[in-house]
Amino acid sequence: MKLYEMQQEILRLKKENDICILAHSYEAREVCEIADFTGDSYALSVKAKSVKNKTVLMCGVRFMAETVKILSPEKRVILSHPQAGCPMAEQFTPAEITALKEKHHGAAVAAYVNTSAELKAVCDVCVTSSCAVKVVCAVPQKDIIFVPDINLGSFVAANCPDKNIILMPGGCPEHAKITKEDALSAKAAHPGALFLVHPECKPEVTALADYVGSTAGIMEYAKQSGAGEFIIGTENSIVSHLQYDCPGKRFYPVSKELICENMRLTTLPEVYLCCLGKGGEEIEIEPEIMKNARRCIDKMIEYGG
Repeated sequence: MKLYEMQQEILRLKKENDICILAHSYEAREVCEIADFTGDSYALSVKAKSVKNKTVLMCGVRFMAETVKILSPEKRVILSHPQAGCPMAEQFTPAEITALKEKHHGAAVAAYVNTSAELKAVCDVCVTSSCAVKVVCAVPQKDIIFVPDINLGSFVAANCPDKNIILMPGGCPEHAKITKEDALSAKAAHPGALFLVHPECKPEVTALADYVGSTAGIMEYAKQSGAGEFIIGTENSIVSHLQYDCPGKRFYPVSKELICENMRLTTLPEVYLCCLGKGGEEIEIEPEIMKNARRCIDKMIEYGG
């Protein structure tokens, strides 16, 4: 079956089987094209709440599908590929976080949305890359344990000087690959380009950026900017998407190594099998974990996330 034919068959099947397809921005172009919504993980979860479909297919990684289930427990949520995990989301265990809370008595734990449901359940508030600074500044406690990303945590600490941010040695292994030398080399090769960077990158990389923000923020900045050239400091699929969305502009990867293999597990044929009911994995979360993880997310909304 040719790519276009498969896309058309997926569109038919999702309508026939009452499926809403969500695709994270890091997914391949052909997957994003058949999705009902594309974007960052939390924004997709919020979109899922508003649809009438009884089944939601998340084309992304496990923590994203879990977040959809937490916010829409009445829906059947399918993860597009059972092995699509996230190394950052799996770096710390609930027991380790509980021990940290005991060590730093009275401190609040801010969990990046890129964490498992089990981890969120033992934390106090959730954050996304776009709202982390606003939410952390609003948390009443002065001492805040930030997990798991040390680089996003460092960015938050620099922008929340009144808070004592306790960082953990975790983070996105892909964004952490980008070195200061990579950034300087890219800027030298493209001296007229603006450098747009995700806050999961190291501080010495974000210090060189013209803009630091979430994946959605980077894409919106590039689309709205009057500039014609950009170096993209996040997963290289964003370079491809922006080339399609802004054909009159030029986009360059800061490093050819910035590829999330977990996102690459979801191919168009995998999506097709899911729509046939022959692929993916249905997400199930224990009620108590779901309740406590939801509390963590609700706190983010309360604080302005």
